Formats: sequence, structure tokens, C-alpha cells
Amino acid sequence: MTAAIPFPPLSPELVSITIGGVELALRWYALAYIAGILIGWWLAVRALKRPALWPANTPPMGPARVEDLMTWVVLGVILGGRLGFVLFYQPGYYLANPWQIPAIWQGGMAFHGGLIGVTLAFLLWCRRTGTPMLPTADMMALATPPGLLLGRIANFVNAELWGRPTDMPWGVIFPGALAQECGQSLGELCARHPSQLYEAALEGLILGAVLIWLGFGRRAFRTPGLMTGVFAAGYGLSRFVVEFFRQPDLQFQAPGNPLGLALHVNGWGLTMGQILSLPMIAIGVALILYARRRGSAAQPA
Repeated sequence: MTAAIPFPPLSPELVSITIGGVELALRWYALAYIAGILIGWWLAVRALKRPALWPANTPPMGPARVEDLMTWVVLGVILGGRLGFVLFYQPGYYLANPWQIPAIWQGGMAFHGGLIGVTLAFLLWCRRTGTPMLPTADMMALATPPGLLLGRIANFVNAELWGRPTDMPWGVIFPGALAQECGQSLGELCARHPSQLYEAALEGLILGAVLIWLGFGRRAFRTPGLMTGVFAAGYGLSRFVVEFFRQPDLQFQAPGNPLGLALHVNGWGLTMGQILSLPMIAIGVALILYARRRGSAAQPA
């Protein structure tokens, strides 16, 4: 290791108080979720208040109905994210310890599971309320990246989900025994890719900026499905790339599989994150093509 950045003195807890022997803490991760939802809410309302952005100058719903939709979305994120982590990453452990499944305060959420949960909640809500699905999905696509950006920054603050060992000058020396176990010489510190920040930049900042530009600058909302396709393909591609730098999941690592590939042949293969991202890329590209073809067909001859 030639150069590295020491992990800053950050605490996962913003504030902590003890009441009656019970410790109550406000964590950065929880604050990131709350702030991400509020910013997404604000973006959605701003888009709905501009009828000219939507097909036939008609938004899919009134701004006041976003609150009801967000309630369903939050439930979908929590239930889907937790069950996704249980089923995708540690099914054996939770099969043996099913009482641990609801213990989300101990950590363990999966984005792809949360996405499935949100999608199911969104479909049920649209069917229940008679709201058009594709324009509403486009609105949700616009609102999602702020939560991804803040959530990945919170992962960094928590010193979790760090990347693979690196000798690049921006490598970070994360605290903890697991972070420091990377086969280095005795007495040396292990620097790792700050993959949480890579994801924050790609999935949150850049993807979010592209969607804001498309939605407000290019009026992509007038082509239903286009924003949703860009989000799905953009997130899937971003996550697929970052997986090359992210530390693999421990449950997939083995003596013959040091990279923690979930699917591999002779050392070549894919991580679980990459496997789950491929359908997102495919669905996103298909939605983009469908939206553009449908939009072209709707143009006057």
C-alpha cells in the first residue's frame, strides 16, 4: 500500500439518548431514508404541477395524491428490501433462524428486493385507484435517485459495504477486523475502494441528473415508459460496473472462489449483484425501445 486515506472520525449515530435504561438513537442511515423520500416527494410534486410535461397536458394524478402513494412505496421498500436480503443473500441462515427475519434494526436490506417490493406496491396502488401505470412509474423513477445517493453515503458513514482491496491513492482504510483482512503483510493496513461513493455518484448523482434533465428539460414524461426505462437500465448498468470494485458477499466466498462469485466457471462469472442487475438492464432497454416506438407511432404523419 503506497498511499491511502484514513477513514474519517464518523459515527453511524447522529444523536443518541438513554431513557429509562433504553438507548434511542437517530442514525444517519434512517435520516438518509427520510431525506431521500422527502426530496423524491418534492421532485414528484414539482413535476405534477407542470401539466405541459405530460401527455395531453394531463398529469397522472394530482399532487395531493403523492402522499398516499408514498405510504405504499415505503412499505414496499421495507418489506421487499428485507425479504430480498433474506432470500437472495442469506437464505440458509434465516431458514435456521426465522425469528431474525423481522430484525431490520440489525441491518440487512437488498436494493433489488426493495425494488420488487416497490413495484408490487405500486401496481396494487395503481389498480386500486385507477391511476395510469407508465406515467406514474416515470414519476417514481424521477423521485428515486436522491434516496439512492443519500443511502450510499450513509453506507460509507457506517463503514459498511466497502470495496475490494486497492493500491489506488483514493483507497480508504476502513475500520474493523473484516475490513482489515485482505492478505496484507504483517503490520500493514488494508486500503479498499470506497465503492459506496462510486455507487452514490453513479446511481444517485449522475442518474438523478440525467432523469431531471430528461423529465424537465427534454419533456420525456410525454413519452410514457421512457423515464422508467432509463432508470432501470441506468441503475442496472451502474450496479453491474460497481460490482467489479465492491467487496463480494462473504457467504459466496470459498477457497476456490475468492472473488465471491455467485455464478462462476473456472474463476470467471458474476456476483449476485450483477446477476440481479442483468434483468434490470434488459427490462430498461426494452422499455426505452417500447416507449420510443409508441411515441413515434403517436406522432402525426
